[in-house]
Amino acid sequence: MSPITRLQPETRLCGATIHNGLVYLAGQVTEDPSLEIEGQMADILRQVDALLAEAGTDKSHLLSVQLFLADMDDLEGMNRAWDHWLDRDNKPARATVEARLADPAWRVELTGIAAIP
Repeated sequence: MSPITRLQPETRLCGATIHNGLVYLAGQVTEDPSLEIEGQMADILRQVDALLAEAGTDKSHLLSVQLFLADMDDLEGMNRAWDHWLDRDNKPARATVEARLADPAWRVELTGIAAIP
């Protein structure tokens, strides 16, 4: 059986889990909820970059991403940060939905799966 590696363990979850050459990202939220949507998204993407690097991969190996917006009116601002960060030659599959997040100050949450080369 292939080993399971857990990165950045916390009380109830870990930041990412690695198994069979895949990295499963836990829901990532901003560390600064006072930021506007574009700032929150940029902060989350910075965290994703760090988690993927710790796992031995990067955004070019993202397979799928799920985005949860507290308010679909934030889609344009979220997309500005996403478009600035995105590896245009290696876009992942993506879904975006409106959802009530665990903390009302959070405007966006991201989870995803990446391959390890």
